[in-house]
Amino acid sequence: MRIGVHPNNLHLRLARVWPGAFAGLDPIFVPYGEGRDTASLLESGAIHFGGTGSTPPIEADARGLHIEYVAASAPRPANGAIFVRADSDIGSVADLAGRKISLIDGSFHTYLLARSLEGEDLALGDVERIESGTRDSLTELLEGRVDAWVAMSPRLEKAIGRPDLRLIVRCGATIPNRSLFWSLARIGLSPSEIAGIASELARVGGQIAADPVRAAHLLAENDHSGTDAEAWERVVRSRDLSVVPIDGAVLAEQQEEADTLFRHGHFDRTVAIGGPLEATE
Repeated sequence: MRIGVHPNNLHLRLARVWPGAFAGLDPIFVPYGEGRDTASLLESGAIHFGGTGSTPPIEADARGLHIEYVAASAPRPANGAIFVRADSDIGSVADLAGRKISLIDGSFHTYLLARSLEGEDLALGDVERIESGTRDSLTELLEGRVDAWVAMSPRLEKAIGRPDLRLIVRCGATIPNRSLFWSLARIGLSPSEIAGIASELARVGGQIAADPVRAAHLLAENDHSGTDAEAWERVVRSRDLSVVPIDGAVLAEQQEEADTLFRHGHFDRTVAIGGPLEATE
């Protein structure tokens, strides 16, 4: 089983170094740069499944790739937020209109921003989305090159409490922010393989939650960003690492996100989760 692992999926990142993880599936862990690459790696056969935020599988379904959902994490309300500078004249989401927002576009950042804006009768088109890419978003915010920053773990934990930053939105009040583990129908995972993956994700998650200190040290030993074990321990302890099989409630959340992003013009057609694309008029 070729398992895709990118730095922002903490569950699979830890599974790669956790003793015995996925042993029954003869695992080959395939590292790659970021969650938005998951669909292309699945499409090429380089991996058999991966884990991302909620948005990349919807992006893949929008391309007609026919997603096979495998499992879902618990909601992760602490893993995303929008910050501005402490001295900014932006007091709330309503003040983001016309401003530059740094984010990883096409990730859950886009959905968090869209739902936050909707609460103020704004849309994605009312702000300027700046792709963060490999740039240092925090530096760009502090130097005034962007007006707000959509952040996630582990940088989020370092940002909270900084005197030069102010938090205006937290994920938990806006979106479920689950991790989704998924494949493509063309890969042909069997029902027993899907059940086995979901079961192993849940087992490993339980072991990690029971030993956050060990998990934090494993992350720090394999981290090139300079995040230390103490910071990683805060991240691990903040997560509900339980994993559940896909059910109707999770698919309904995905459909709600797809519909929201269509309303905001992120997609040029509706996306039916678990079904074909609907034609535009």
